[in-house]
Amino acid sequence: MARCDITPISAFQSTNLSSKITSFDRLSDRILRSLGYPSINVEVHRDQLYENISIAAEMFTKFAGYTREYLIFNSNLYTFNYGLKLDALFTAKTCDTFQKQIQNNTDNPAYSRTVDNPTTVWIVNSAVPATYFTGISALSATLSAGAVVNEIFSDVIYQTIINSSTALSTAISGCWTQSFQRSFTQLGTDIGANGASYVNSFDYDIMDYRKVIAVVDFEEGSTTGINTLFTIEQTLAQQTYFSYAMGNYGFDLISWYVLKDWLKMRDKLLAVTPSFDFDDRTQLFRLYPQPQANGADLGQQYFGVIQCYVERPLKDVIKEQWVYQYALALTKIVLGRIRGKYAGTTLFGGGTVNADMLAEGLAEKEKLETKLYEGAPGMGDAEPPQFFIG
Repeated sequence: MARCDITPISAFQSTNLSSKITSFDRLSDRILRSLGYPSINVEVHRDQLYENISIAAEMFTKFAGYTREYLIFNSNLYTFNYGLKLDALFTAKTCDTFQKQIQNNTDNPAYSRTVDNPTTVWIVNSAVPATYFTGISALSATLSAGAVVNEIFSDVIYQTIINSSTALSTAISGCWTQSFQRSFTQLGTDIGANGASYVNSFDYDIMDYRKVIAVVDFEEGSTTGINTLFTIEQTLAQQTYFSYAMGNYGFDLISWYVLKDWLKMRDKLLAVTPSFDFDDRTQLFRLYPQPQANGADLGQQYFGVIQCYVERPLKDVIKEQWVYQYALALTKIVLGRIRGKYAGTTLFGGGTVNADMLAEGLAEKEKLETKLYEGAPGMGDAEPPQFFIG
């Protein structure tokens, strides 16, 4: 950015949940300004800034930066002796053939995440005054301020402009440059068309599904419970009710809890309740005992709910204060090492190079890592405690 450029105040009106930090460029500008730019030169390459931001995002999502999600599990989607890829399970409901997607069948081009035929757009390369558009009733309000350089117009608006009159088309024909915009998609379907919306389970910066950090619980659906007839739980509930309704006759509340504990122990000993294992690197979720393929042998399938923690999209991670401060600390370390090479060198005007930036960055880096590791009350976004003992 040029030193004489003054950014409008609206670019800095930011809050925690409505942050103006929407890109790596914007975050790197904030870091540079924190180091004195543009009043002084900062001897750091942009790629170094981007690398530091990436490191900060990786660190943050390792210990924080997650959301709690609930995934619906269908036992027929489970691949025997393999498992289930949870990052693919995110969008299984939008796929006509569940099994192909879950088995990570990427050979079929129908599962591409991007559009083969990008949308045509037109970029303004020379400003066009508003007077050129006053005669076009359909666009006079839309283009009341004219067209500014680098503004992007859809092909529909462009065609409306050039078809309005031959004279206008000739006058401004050199003010546009044709380009193409690749739309984000899910499983080959353009999400920008037909009123479709962005998919929460997809990270459009990384162009991949959001990854599951950990699985904390799995609940298998069943037909048992006190609201279902002809089950042990329902019988126990009735006995407990009648024991008090008829004057302490039949089952009592203590027996209820004893028998319920016995049923839980029975489920563990006989492996009635499945246990699970999850590998965050491969995103494979495994159950023990394993569901049979398509309900084979057992003649049944079941549904369940998987409770897990999922990484936030990158566009949300770079808004975090911890990411900014950690990237700033890493940049100070880089800047200190660069300036340390010229320590003691006399500059114009008699000044010398100050290399204290390295020690400052290392100290800040250590404090920020402590906050992240320890969580609350730091900036690790740890969940609040649910109960206290003391």
